[in-house]
Amino acid sequence: MGVTTLTKKMKLSKANRQIKRIPAFVMIRTKRKVSYNRRRRDWRTDKLGIN
Repeated sequence: MGVTTLTKKMKLSKANRQIKRIPAFVMIRTKRKVSYNRRRRDWRTDKLGIN
């Protein structure tokens, strides 16, 4: 694999932004109704499917 394409970079950067935890102020603002990011992905088990 030589050059990483722009499409792959964009998908990887989006996935990187999505795995972060939710901010603390969101928990406070929603009175703990939202307490975690349910779309959180584990790097070892959940694969992205990007070739």
